[in-house]
Amino acid sequence: MKEPSYSAAFEELKEIVDQLEHDDISVDELTEKMKRATVLLKICRDKLTKTEEEVNKTIAELS
Repeated sequence: MKEPSYSAAFEELKEIVDQLEHDDISVDELTEKMKRATVLLKICRDKLTKTEEEVNKTIAELS
């Protein structure tokens, strides 16, 4: 399965948070939602870190 883009991962995370805040979720569903949220958070963090590194590299090259 292809890794989602940052935007797609972030949108899915928002959906999960909304479901957790407004839906009556079973313990089994909660476990699955939390596992998925953990994966999505890692994807977002990794993409942000990579982007930050690329921006810093570009800035350093311009200096």
